Amino acid sequence: MRHSSVKILIVLFWLFVVLLYPMLISIYVTLPLFIGFAGLMFIIGLEKERYLYILFAIIYMLNVEINLSLPLFLLLISTLIFYIFINNKLHFLKLCRVCIYVLTVISINLIYFFILTLYDIVTQQHSINFDGLIVISIIYDIIAAVLI
Repeated sequence: MRHSSVKILIVLFWLFVVLLYPMLISIYVTLPLFIGFAGLMFIIGLEKERYLYILFAIIYMLNVEINLSLPLFLLLISTLIFYIFINNKLHFLKLCRVCIYVLTVISINLIYFFILTLYDIVTQQHSINFDGLIVISIIYDIIAAVLI
């Protein structure tokens, strides 16, 4: 009884974080985006068949894109591009799980920002500022990947 109630509280907490944090990012621009971390959770959910990880990652990705007025599904597409083309090539690092997580987060961030830059060039708009805050956001992303 007690174990199941703790699990429910943990799920409710993460659901609250997934729904509230992207709204806070749109208000406080210095908060990290956790784009790569969300992609990492999506990939972990796919590999280990943890559907709650997949659901929360998709909700977070869509919520970030909606709240920051970014192209819809671009983060999910970037994560799937990484998963299809690059993820299998990282399995030579099987003994270093942290190395795989860090490379995954960095790769997803780079793919996302590259595709976002191409999108900005094609549509002639300016979606995101590439400044020091993006670098700090990626560093926080890497720290979150190391801590799991």
